[in-house]
Amino acid sequence: MGAVAGVTLTGVSKRFGDVSVLDRIDLDVADREFMVLVGPSGCGKSTALRLIAGLEEATEGEIAIGGRSVDGVAPRERDIAMVFQSYALYPHMTIRENLEFGLRMRKTPRPEMDRLVAEAGEILGLAPLFDRLPKQLSGGQRQRVALGRAIVRKPAVFLFDEPLSNLDARLRVQMRAEIKTLQHRLATTTVYVTHDQVEAMTMGSRIAVMRDGRIQQVGPPLEVYDRPANLFVAGFLGTPPMNLFRARVGAGGGALEVGADGGGFAVALPSDVARRAAARAGGTVVAGIRPEHLRPAPASGEPGGASASVPARVEFVEQLGDEGIVHARAGATALIGKLDAHSAPRADDRIELRFDPSRLHLFDAETEQRLPD
Repeated sequence: MGAVAGVTLTGVSKRFGDVSVLDRIDLDVADREFMVLVGPSGCGKSTALRLIAGLEEATEGEIAIGGRSVDGVAPRERDIAMVFQSYALYPHMTIRENLEFGLRMRKTPRPEMDRLVAEAGEILGLAPLFDRLPKQLSGGQRQRVALGRAIVRKPAVFLFDEPLSNLDARLRVQMRAEIKTLQHRLATTTVYVTHDQVEAMTMGSRIAVMRDGRIQQVGPPLEVYDRPANLFVAGFLGTPPMNLFRARVGAGGGALEVGADGGGFAVALPSDVARRAAARAGGTVVAGIRPEHLRPAPASGEPGGASASVPARVEFVEQLGDEGIVHARAGATALIGKLDAHSAPRADDRIELRFDPSRLHLFDAETEQRLPD
C-alpha cells in the first residue's frame, strides 16, 4: 500500500471567469479518515474533489497531501486514485485488462501486476468475471471493477465522485456497506463526494456540509445532526427534514409564542433552553424540532414526562411500513412527525403532538446561526 496521507485545503478558492465556485475553504482530512463532502447540486463539492485530484487548478489557496504541497503537481504524481460516477471502464477491454491498464502505464512488472490484480479480484469478488467485457456486467459489478482499478494502484488517497448515483436503491445500500468495509480494511485516506445525505451519514467518519462554495459545518455525522451550526445544515440533514418555525421569545426567555395571531401555540421552555433564548426576549428566533421528537400525546393516564403539547390537524400520512410520517398543521404552522405505522392517525384527525422542549434547536432569525449554549 502507498503511504497513508492526510489531505489539507487551506484558503482554497476556484473561479471560472467571474463565477465563484469555491470561496476560501479550509479542510483537514486526517490520515486514514473517511471524509464525506455533502451538499446540494452546484455547491462546489465535486470541484473541490477535482482540485485535490489535480484535474482543476485552484485560483487561490494551497492543497497538500501528506504534508506536501501538490500545487502544480500532475495528477499521476499525486498518489491518488479516483472513482467516478460513470465507472470510466474501457468497453473493448476485459475486466482483467481494465484492472491492469493503470499498472501497465506505470510499467509495473508482470509478476507484481498479476499479484495486485488477483488481490483486488479476491477483495471484490471479481475473479470469476475477469474474462468478461464491461457490457456483460451489471451496474453493481461494473462499480466493483471501478473500485478494483483504484485498489490495484495502492494509492495514498481514494477520491470518490458520486460513485453510486447510477445504481438502483437496493444496490446503493449494498455498495455503501461494501465501500465502507473496503475503506476500513485498506485503511486508506478517503474523500467521498455525494449529494445524498443518507450516504454521508452512514459512510463518513466525518462529514463536511457545503453550500454555495463554502463549508457550513464539519464533524462526526451524529454531532452535525444533533447540533447543526445553522439553519441550512438543520434543514438539509434529516429525512424528513427538521420542523422549522419562527417564534417570538417571551419575557425572560421562558416561552416561545408561535403563530399567535393565526391560531398558533405557545411552548414553555426548560431553564437551560430559556437561558439560551433570554438574550432574544421580545424578539424573534427560528425554532426547530426533529420529526422523530414530535409524537402524539400519550393516552390519558399514561406517563408523558415533561413536554409541550401542540393541538394540530392531520393533513395526510405517509405509510412506510415500519413507521408513519404524519403531516399536520397547528394553526398556520406545518409540522411533520414520525411514529409507529400501526398507531398513525388518519387525515383530518385532530391530535395533540407532544415533544420534549429540551430537544428544541434555536437559531438567530437574522444570521441563521445556532444560538450559543
